[in-house]
Amino acid sequence: MTRSIPRLVTTLSALVVAQAAAAQTARFDRFSYDGRSQERVGVAPNAYRNPILSGYYPDPSVTRVGDDYYLVNSSFAHFPGLPIFHSKDLVSWVQIGNAISRSSQLDFTGRAVSQGVFAPDISWHAGVFYIVNTCVECKGNFVITAKDPAGPWSDPIWLPFEGIDPSLYWEGDKAYIVNNRAPNEPPRYDGHRAIWVQEYDWRAGKMVGPSTQIVNGGVDLATKPVWIEGPHLIKHDGFYYLIAAEGGTGDNHSEVVFRSKSLTGPFAPYVGNPILTQRGLAADRPNPVTSAGHAKFVQTQNGDWWATFLATRPYAPERYAIGRETFLLPVTWSNGWPHILAPKTPIPFAAHKPNLPVQPRPTTPVTGDFGYSDTFRGKGLAMQWIGIRTPATPFYTLGTGGLTLHSRAALGDRQGVPAFLGRRQQHHVATITTRVTFVPGTDGARAGLAAVQNDDSFLFFGLTRIAGKPVVALYARDKAQSDTLVAAAPVDLSGPVTLTIRADAGEMTFDYQTRAGRRTLKSKFDANLLTTARAGGFVGTIVGPYVYDPAAGTR
Repeated sequence: MTRSIPRLVTTLSALVVAQAAAAQTARFDRFSYDGRSQERVGVAPNAYRNPILSGYYPDPSVTRVGDDYYLVNSSFAHFPGLPIFHSKDLVSWVQIGNAISRSSQLDFTGRAVSQGVFAPDISWHAGVFYIVNTCVECKGNFVITAKDPAGPWSDPIWLPFEGIDPSLYWEGDKAYIVNNRAPNEPPRYDGHRAIWVQEYDWRAGKMVGPSTQIVNGGVDLATKPVWIEGPHLIKHDGFYYLIAAEGGTGDNHSEVVFRSKSLTGPFAPYVGNPILTQRGLAADRPNPVTSAGHAKFVQTQNGDWWATFLATRPYAPERYAIGRETFLLPVTWSNGWPHILAPKTPIPFAAHKPNLPVQPRPTTPVTGDFGYSDTFRGKGLAMQWIGIRTPATPFYTLGTGGLTLHSRAALGDRQGVPAFLGRRQQHHVATITTRVTFVPGTDGARAGLAAVQNDDSFLFFGLTRIAGKPVVALYARDKAQSDTLVAAAPVDLSGPVTLTIRADAGEMTFDYQTRAGRRTLKSKFDANLLTTARAGGFVGTIVGPYVYDPAAGTR
């Protein structure tokens, strides 16, 4: 009899583990997205549409190699990160990879969503691509390299200087890094920063020589300009030009320019600054574009100059949930200075295409009205799927039945990685749908769609258990440490449940469908908690499948 006790304990333990494993997974067999631009703008055959990358694609940096163009954006604490795009015409962009794709490269544990990797810069020299970047609240500034921009990219080479927004400038066989740092004097006011330059030995992977401050404060220190950042250097007609963002990344954002005969200055500001901004325009103008700045120039193989930059499309004054987006405008030169847009001129939603070979519309569009679907039948996830922070181990599997998520940390737990995979919400008018199979084994276990702005501001819509009974529920977290139940209804879980979020500017409607038919759980819910103005930070809303079981632990 005593010999059978260990066997019984082993059997019971295995049963408990099996039950826990079953309770902590959810299967999603499809996901679809359909979005419509809030501005209804006609685009002529010889024109392109702004933004060129819709949704959360801020801080664009672009470079040309021959007839090919490559672009990278910030991604903060999302993983994989630093999306890489390719184009032949500066208008039609296709994502080809993510520069941060391995846990060995960066660890975002404990980082808030809007920390992590800030404004990257991409360049090319002697057959190698370079990204220089900052990991905020990580280890600081670093360089990664790749021979193929699609990846893989190297592990970081960490750099010793402080500050953010480094950019590489190449002159002959020498390289220099320019970035935002503290000024060489006690700051005179909040937001008082400076731009510095120092030589970078790209063969040895280290900084050499003195570091020189080339701009103090901004265009006019007497006016207390704030947050001079995102610097880039170019050389044109015998002058070194420094372009930089000024004014902060909100409505006062702008792009300014300085020039010098020497790489180490002194740099004189242009009297016509800023060369790009949307401040000063009427707040109630139709379909406004705001917060424009953080530009980078690129010269085409035909000698024309263009600028990529970030801006936003609020649906109401200072209200946008989809993040800062990538725009494109031509650069003209006059009297020795570059110009992007005349003062108090609205950024156009349509403009004449660059003089480059026209490319077909990408299979997965990134601008205008578009939709896509994913049945998770491939060998790997599409590269557009991202999560929150760097997972130590995989939390999903793919198979003939679709995507299976295995419970990890809860959304909002900064020390953990939630079992959440999302795609960028790229339109304020959008319909997002998934179909999920899930039976919650404990109260609080949940699976469905999450719309996440950050750790303290998100929505969950899906299946859960309350007081022992299965329900479809909507939870909201609005700059808080816990969720609020908005609505719930009994639900039949004998088959898969289809969940649909219909976004319309600041409102969302939540529908679900079972074998009993289609119903609306909550109509026209105020979703302004997902806006940057309310949630804070620098990212946009990410929407996608999520599972969590409090009984399964966080792992």
